[in-house]
Amino acid sequence: MAFFVVYQDETPAGCGGVQIFADYAELKRMYVRPQFRGHGLGKLMVAHLSDYAAQHGIKVLRLETGVSQLEALGLYESFGFRRIPPFGNYFDDPLSICMEKRI
Repeated sequence: MAFFVVYQDETPAGCGGVQIFADYAELKRMYVRPQFRGHGLGKLMVAHLSDYAAQHGIKVLRLETGVSQLEALGLYESFGFRRIPPFGNYFDDPLSICMEKRI
């Protein structure tokens, strides 16, 4: 797992991780602190994690998020992520959404 922190004016503002598997990478623990939202840091983090995965030969990105994470869902959809059935250790859960993007 590779984990990254994004800063705004030397203050930790957000974070995200990516875990590499044999045939895909999973975005993990994406978070931007509320006072730093709306400044493009989430977009910056998704782009960085996607680039990191691509540099490691990955062609598919996946993630799991909650149904109430509307801002996150909008962010992921803007990057081309689409809903998929549960993958890996995830199971069918009405509060969970799994997504995937080809890179």
